Amino acid sequence: MQPVIRFENVGKLYRLGTVGTGTLSHDLRRWWITSVLRREDPYLKIGETNDRSTKGSSDYVYALRDINLEVNEGDVLGIIGKNGAGKSTLLKLLSRVTAPTTGKIYTRGRIASLLEVGTGFHPELTGRENIYMNGCILGMKRHEIDRKLDEIVDFSGCERYIDTPVKRYSSGMMVRLGFAVAAHLDPEILVVDEVLAVGDAEFQKKAIGKMQDVSKGQGRTVLFVSHNMTAVRNLCQNGIIIKNGCISEYGDIDTIINSYLMVGRRSIGYNLSNFMDFEGSGKLRIGNVKIHSLGETNGIIINNKPVSIVIEIINTRKQTGILEIALIFKNNEHIYVNYSGNRLTRQQFSIPEDNSFYIEACFPEIPLSKGSYTIGIELMIDKELVWWADEIVKFNVEEIDYYGSGDSWSKGVFLLKQDWHLL
Repeated sequence: MQPVIRFENVGKLYRLGTVGTGTLSHDLRRWWITSVLRREDPYLKIGETNDRSTKGSSDYVYALRDINLEVNEGDVLGIIGKNGAGKSTLLKLLSRVTAPTTGKIYTRGRIASLLEVGTGFHPELTGRENIYMNGCILGMKRHEIDRKLDEIVDFSGCERYIDTPVKRYSSGMMVRLGFAVAAHLDPEILVVDEVLAVGDAEFQKKAIGKMQDVSKGQGRTVLFVSHNMTAVRNLCQNGIIIKNGCISEYGDIDTIINSYLMVGRRSIGYNLSNFMDFEGSGKLRIGNVKIHSLGETNGIIINNKPVSIVIEIINTRKQTGILEIALIFKNNEHIYVNYSGNRLTRQQFSIPEDNSFYIEACFPEIPLSKGSYTIGIELMIDKELVWWADEIVKFNVEEIDYYGSGDSWSKGVFLLKQDWHLL
């Protein structure tokens, strides 16, 4: 199958800092060397990797480097990565907002881009006037816009304000109108950056449905950038991870999302052996605490996946007796959300004679809404409190399509398994 998009060794080099003395001389020198003498750009050799978190030694940085990618007709490609990784730069190169420094980009068909809120809108013009202007910019003929005007207005949900200047629109209304125009352009390639994050839940669902219809029903190609993993998983078949300006991984979307959730997360492992701010007699101590999810040690919990919490208990005083252990979960507002412990399951543990041993708490799932949480740990021997500290282990819960309905839901604290019937 002939690809509709092909990147060949594409790179984009930028100069950091502000424009000041010497910039013109740099530009003239680059022009003279590359255009007149036909030599390689000398600044390409000193460009550094795009890592926003570290300080470099060069004023030149590759926002993108050595991008090789093919996208076939009808593919829906999810593009994910950290802020500043180069995702938006990739889409701007594809949309010809800016030109690549190195390499070539080949496309086949009309491209519709929605890269920023209100792209191409004039604040003094009304919504109706901006539809015509934006449609013309995107390549639509006037008779096309006339034919699709009612459909565009209805899809945007802004009919009451369509003859009002867009400077009075909210950012969400601007996104609605901009997306409605781009989606009804009937492009061969639809490019959508993170702008859907501005829209409300109802519009996001409508927009994702439209993109699914464009890709599956009409065989068009969609490139979708988002930090909403639920939307990416529901819309896309394949995905790429961009890291420091390079494509670090390509594959089916489930594999890519799972890999992305692991990459860049700090390992959630706490060594509390020297922690002294606890209550109790101290006859037992807590050593290492680790949270395992999806078979890996990481700082992220997926709320419908199994989770285990492994706690090392130090017993250098050779204590004996019946051990009770409890975990107290709280959210980021310090509200008590759950108490778990072997007292509830009536599982008794006799303390081993070893200097240290491990207790594992296994949960088939931790159905909490997206957010940050803490765990407090309590140890008791024969009803005596020996170790207690609150909010000492931290973890995050990632947003996921918990109900398998195509929507994520992060309101409240708990997500409850449920089934509804009409009786």
